[in-house]
Amino acid sequence: MLWDILYVVIGLIVGLVLGFFIARKLMKKELKKNPPINEQMIKTMMSQMGRTPSQKQVNQMMKQMNKFM
Repeated sequence: MLWDILYVVIGLIVGLVLGFFIARKLMKKELKKNPPINEQMIKTMMSQMGRTPSQKQVNQMMKQMNKFM
């Protein structure tokens, strides 16, 4: 009886850990394939704020975005 409960608890823990790592890997792969923001979006956003972005500024923002991924 006690062993059955222990097996269920261990199975849940192993399942949660494996599920977490598999989901994390799939999410990283999807974000690398389809990045949430690109250079054109940054240029549009900055021009909507009234600034004319240089390529250096766009590159700096892209570097900051990629740093968090």
